[in-house]
Amino acid sequence: MTTMIFVNLPVKNLETTKAFWSKLGYSFNDQFSDENSACLVISDTIYAMLLTEPRFKDFTKKEIADSSKSTEVVLCLSAESRAKVDELADGALGAGGSEANEPQDHGFMYGRSFQDPDGHLWEVMWMDPSAVQQQG
Repeated sequence: MTTMIFVNLPVKNLETTKAFWSKLGYSFNDQFSDENSACLVISDTIYAMLLTEPRFKDFTKKEIADSSKSTEVVLCLSAESRAKVDELADGALGAGGSEANEPQDHGFMYGRSFQDPDGHLWEVMWMDPSAVQQQG
């Protein structure tokens, strides 16, 4: 069986969060979604469980981080090209997200970042495959 990852993220308003990711072209797995959670499909092995804050509290004894004041995690998605980085980042900004940091352009690697409506920090990056091969 292939290893999968399910990143669990607390959200303030599940419908707002679902609408944001839907506008970016992502889908949800209804089998793992209900009125308190939505299973965001990022790839065939990567999912984000978007959980209302009360549901998220069922999984931890700790306080939920206030993502408007602190960063609990930086999530990074790869993109197949520089244009796809811009497409996703611009789409996120147009769908209600906010810019997190300045774009990073290192020639062989390019990235941008945004915050989703809940303040979670997402990066999108592209790396020239030939640069990776040269490192090997």
